[in-house]
Amino acid sequence: MKNYITKIVMIAILIVTFISCKVSKDIETPKDAFPENFRSASVSGDTTSIGDVEWKKFFTEQDIVKLIDSAVTRNNDLQIAQKNIEIAQYRFTQSKWGNVPQVNLFVNASTSNPSDNSFTGLNLSQAIGAKHIDDYSAGASLSWEADIWGKIRNQKKGAYASYLQSSEVKKALQTTIVANVSKGYYNLLMLDAQLEIAKKNVQLNDSTTSIIKLKYDAGQVTSLAVQQSEAQKLTAAQLVPLLEQNITIQENALSVLTGSFPSAKERNTLLTSITIENNTKIGIPSSVVSRRPDVKSAELALKATNANVGITKADLYPALRITAQGGLNSFETSNWFNIPASLFGTVAGGLTQPIFNNKRVRTQYNIAVAEREKAVLNFRQQVLVAVSEVADAMVKVEKLQQQETLLKERVKTLQTAIKNANLLFKNGMAEYLEVITAQSNLLQSELELADIKRQQLSANTDLYRALGGGWR
Repeated sequence: MKNYITKIVMIAILIVTFISCKVSKDIETPKDAFPENFRSASVSGDTTSIGDVEWKKFFTEQDIVKLIDSAVTRNNDLQIAQKNIEIAQYRFTQSKWGNVPQVNLFVNASTSNPSDNSFTGLNLSQAIGAKHIDDYSAGASLSWEADIWGKIRNQKKGAYASYLQSSEVKKALQTTIVANVSKGYYNLLMLDAQLEIAKKNVQLNDSTTSIIKLKYDAGQVTSLAVQQSEAQKLTAAQLVPLLEQNITIQENALSVLTGSFPSAKERNTLLTSITIENNTKIGIPSSVVSRRPDVKSAELALKATNANVGITKADLYPALRITAQGGLNSFETSNWFNIPASLFGTVAGGLTQPIFNNKRVRTQYNIAVAEREKAVLNFRQQVLVAVSEVADAMVKVEKLQQQETLLKERVKTLQTAIKNANLLFKNGMAEYLEVITAQSNLLQSELELADIKRQQLSANTDLYRALGGGWR
């Protein structure tokens, strides 16, 4: 028996060694998916990029660092992603046991009462003088499938790719959360600045209204001037509760991102005090795949579908299975453990080829091939999106800086115009409408300037995220 088992195992090993081959060819990641360089970027072979910088070094404001640190630690979506990583890791660990034979222990007991008129019943009565027979068995069973066509090997590869992909999904989620927290904080600073602008404008309009009322009392202007001045003041005043409302909503949104209940957010920085670094290190498009988790995830998805094609292709070929069973067997409990008389053993091996379900198996293979082709297209699309996001962020950073320069000049001009308009109006050399118009233009320009600064900071963050920054 022992020699027979050894021969079966040796034959199986030889079959695996000499017959084993790769039944399907993997599709490589398309190298032509990347352009040579980003749009509007100078050609450079430098692969370094601001995307390689840790987020704690990229963001210098301590308030933002505290918020992001809280989000990375407590955000529920990130914690769910971590659980998905653990699940994928369990599956990968389990796949490593694919080549190990399945061994089960068993203990069975049965009794049979054949008919007295049956052949078995008559023989049983004559042989042992009983009308029933008992059977007691204890032993172990073994089942093993030889990985001739690489099916189990591909199962390991697929499980490993899925495990790595779940990790990249978490990284991609973190880059988004880091960007959203920072942009939310910048938006909060913008709202603070706009609220201060609105309050100052209310005071300015109040002062103008007082002067117009004095001129009205002196008969120098009509009641229409007073009414329009008061309407202008109310327009500025209306912005105050609106901005206070938006501040609260933004603080609540940041609370959700950081995994806490709605509360006020500490901020010790003014929007105007934040400097924007000139991030010139962009790198080359092909290096995006090593930094952007979503692109890396798409690449791993292609590897997983490659493995699935190998699995379904192997199902089309014969499978070699070896089974063995051995232990103790007796029809009397008194002789159950009488060794070696109660010992038994069976060994079987054979090839099985799907026939009637071959159509279903081939359909599964065709689906797997189509899924792999879809994965290639998805990878190409992900690269297109990534490169486009980098290009968008780059042009925003550049053009917003130009807009800010022009808007600053506009605000400076209007501030001078306000002073001149007030002096001319007090001396009767300008109409009240000129004063009101100048104040309205200044309010709008100062609000726009605060928003432009916020857009610049957000564009800088978008460029950092687009280049794969935020998960380190």
